[in-house]
Amino acid sequence: MRGRRETTTARARALRQVENDAELKLWSQLRNRQLGGCKFVRQLPIGPYFADFACREQLLVVEVDGSQHAGNDRDVVRNAFMRRCGWSVLRFWNVDVLRAMPQVLETVLAVLDGRLVERVDAYDLRFYPAFLDPLRGEDCPSP
Repeated sequence: MRGRRETTTARARALRQVENDAELKLWSQLRNRQLGGCKFVRQLPIGPYFADFACREQLLVVEVDGSQHAGNDRDVVRNAFMRRCGWSVLRFWNVDVLRAMPQVLETVLAVLDGRLVERVDAYDLRFYPAFLDPLRGEDCPSP
């Protein structure tokens, strides 16, 4: 178990070193409880996946996606896994983070405050709330 944890930690550290401009810009707004007083972390391992940003207190994952994620079937599987484990997933495009940061932050706050609770699957915003009855299996880590 220890070897796997060390490998996971090393992978998370490596991912933090190669963040893109949009991820860096969003992190500058999420870090140190700046948004709604909620603590976010970067590259949190959730099962076999790494969340770009996650708030453990609210079980919220925030992903910043490039164009390679458009219509990506792997993201559907990833979202479903995280939702089964009790996490809500909020996805933004890189370009929106770079050009419309106030709106991005307001959307994150809306989820954190419970004002956005319904699924949204639009081109410029994708929000997938956690399943109401998560199936906490052995592949779902504790938050």
